[in-house]
Amino acid sequence: MPSLPIIVGGTVAIDNVITPQAEAHELLGGSASYAALAASYYAQPVHLVGIIGHDFPPQHLAMLESHGISLTGLERSSGESFTWTGEYHANMNDRTTHRVGLNVLQDWEVKVPSTIASSPIVVLANMSPDNQLQMLDACTSADRFVIADTMDLWINIANDRLHDVLKKIDLFVINEGEAREFTGTSNLIQAGTRLLAKGPRYVIIKLGEFGAMLFTGDSATWQPCEQRFFRTSAFPLQELADPTGAGDTFLGAIAGYLAAFGKTEFSFAEIRQAIVKGSILASFTCEQFSTRRLESLTAEEIADRESLFQALTRW
Repeated sequence: MPSLPIIVGGTVAIDNVITPQAEAHELLGGSASYAALAASYYAQPVHLVGIIGHDFPPQHLAMLESHGISLTGLERSSGESFTWTGEYHANMNDRTTHRVGLNVLQDWEVKVPSTIASSPIVVLANMSPDNQLQMLDACTSADRFVIADTMDLWINIANDRLHDVLKKIDLFVINEGEAREFTGTSNLIQAGTRLLAKGPRYVIIKLGEFGAMLFTGDSATWQPCEQRFFRTSAFPLQELADPTGAGDTFLGAIAGYLAAFGKTEFSFAEIRQAIVKGSILASFTCEQFSTRRLESLTAEEIADRESLFQALTRW
């Protein structure tokens, strides 16, 4: 069965990254960039929706197109591109943001061309809840599956609108610190069920180097069982070059894998398997700066790592 079209909306950025071992500049960044590239390994076509400025490096766009990613929905502006400059500390979990240039994102309103608006797999990568709602309103498919991500900034400054997003989506992805903050509990099992009560049918809490948790079911009577809860580890890496974009890669790979089924209704087992696919691709992202490792992946490398991951986690 042919895969369904995917539409991925979010930020497309220029990143400058410093780690304890090295630094790199003018990198491809942004939530939509990573998510679209990851999705392209499992499904086609992938349509990217975002905005860039006049200074955006053309080689990044050429790379995305070489992976079959459509840039029909990528808006070009005469302003300067969204930029992020950050530094990771010794443990590679903590980082300091040195500079954020919102630039073209400052007053951006999402526009989705009519030629791609009917894509049934909709990915709302990290962007403001206002932009996520604009994109949802512009997508026209009545039969769709919507996946959304967020970050602590929106929890703090756009909480009401983030709740509006949660009422309109099927799968919500959030990291553990944000889940605790958003739900007011340090217990991640409680956090998962409280997030389900806000609207989505499925919730994934990302645990970084420790994996991810999947929740579904009636939040009022929730009990863990094999059809309601799943926990996976992350693939163990001996060296971590740059974790930027790993969560966005995770998100995009999940969407791509689900789109490959050619449908918009999924079983718990299918979403559980999608999380494993996301974890595998995210591990590759961490091995080099930016999308460099993702750009050169082969199907054989992905399959080999999946086989090893399965062997490592079987008991």
